[in-house]
Amino acid sequence: MTYPATSEEAAIDKEPPRKPRRKPVDITLLVSGITIVAIIALWALAAALKLVSPVFLPSPLVVLKSTYTLIAVGFVDSTLAQHTGASLYRIFGALIAAIVVGVPAGLAIALTKVGKGILDPIVEFLRPLPPLAYLPLIIIWMGIGESSKIAVIALAMLPPIIISTVSGVKSASRDHINAARSFGATRWQLLWHVILPGTIPSILTGVRIALGAGWSTLVAAELIAAPRGLGFMIQSAAQFLVTDIVIAGIFVIAIIAFLFEILARFLERTMVPWASHR
Repeated sequence: MTYPATSEEAAIDKEPPRKPRRKPVDITLLVSGITIVAIIALWALAAALKLVSPVFLPSPLVVLKSTYTLIAVGFVDSTLAQHTGASLYRIFGALIAAIVVGVPAGLAIALTKVGKGILDPIVEFLRPLPPLAYLPLIIIWMGIGESSKIAVIALAMLPPIIISTVSGVKSASRDHINAARSFGATRWQLLWHVILPGTIPSILTGVRIALGAGWSTLVAAELIAAPRGLGFMIQSAAQFLVTDIVIAGIFVIAIIAFLFEILARFLERTMVPWASHR
């Protein structure tokens, strides 16, 4: 038996379907875009009014043309792709070496007193030292080949990765550790299935910090008999006051570093989604 609909039910049935809400505009992204446009506009205005000599501040259009020339023709016997490839090879080689050494070293410092006693003084010795301080020593030991450049960049990357790993282990959830122990997990199972996954967000943060240190060290490392590389290209252009090439090289490094940052955030969302929403 059916009953007639009440006035409230009839009103609900007559209501039009609600439109899905639009996602709010990301204010931070909008402000960042406006800031970049404003800086470029001020730069173009200063160059057009010749507030600074074109030798020291070329216009954005001149830098853009120089970038195209770098891509098509090159500078100091190498194209932009060759300079970028050489620098990426050194950065990635140093990053892999720093991760392979730094993560186990951080675990050893955080989990064992012996490891902390051995490795902690070494980390604290390296951490405040600028790479240029030990670059001559690395060259004496390893020569002027690729190994010395990768080694000095890796040493600059090592402390952030070790310290971030130690921080990640110390911030591991005690509830998860106690739960795993109650189920009879061994020390290796505890390390592999509980502690290490919980440390990944901190390790990724350390990698992001290490990449910044690596790029700043790259320029110094490529000064030592490097036939190509972004740092070598910038330094060579600076010696001849080719400012447009210098600015173009700086922008290329900034864009690559920005892409690395996006990749690191993507890996964090993919590998540890619970940490990216904290």
